[in-house]
Amino acid sequence: MIYPYKLKKIMEEGGGGEERRMKMKAMVAIDESEGSFYALKWALDNFFIDNNNNNEEGSITVYLVNVQPKFQQHIYPVGVAGAAFYPATAVMESVRKAQEESSAAILSKASKMCKDKLVKAESIILNGDPREMICQAAEQMNVNLLVIGSRGLGTIKRAFLGSVSDYCAHHVKIPIVIVKPPPEDQTKKQH
Repeated sequence: MIYPYKLKKIMEEGGGGEERRMKMKAMVAIDESEGSFYALKWALDNFFIDNNNNNEEGSITVYLVNVQPKFQQHIYPVGVAGAAFYPATAVMESVRKAQEESSAAILSKASKMCKDKLVKAESIILNGDPREMICQAAEQMNVNLLVIGSRGLGTIKRAFLGSVSDYCAHHVKIPIVIVKPPPEDQTKKQH
């Protein structure tokens, strides 16, 4: 069994007895949900800090990834003749700006959580299908670990709505930790 604190260590080199720390690169998928922030908090508390609360300079880098869905420009039929209506450029620009502001706020909150735990964090904003973009980014950046929250959907809801964590668990080629939300009664006691 591999314990969380051992993920950061490299096996001792032959006979030297010196312990080295690997430069761990982890990716945490963050969105506006409480589940993703809970996953980040859980990872910071259980993976990214050693037993003495020391984070050796540069030994851990957390990539905070927020994926915004692409804004789809749909054609809307209008009028009797079925004339096409495209959303105005101003509307599209407004939506894009709102997405950017949302991502910035989400990543700012997550970055502060990392800073409070003395963990180096870098923010990444991607556009597209969150399931695919998270998997692609994790592999392209050669991270050692992907941490993702779970909304706690049941089997039927997960089948109809799709689950980012379920998709990533089956498609990403690196170790993944899926953090389930805490039981509701514990959450209420904490607030």
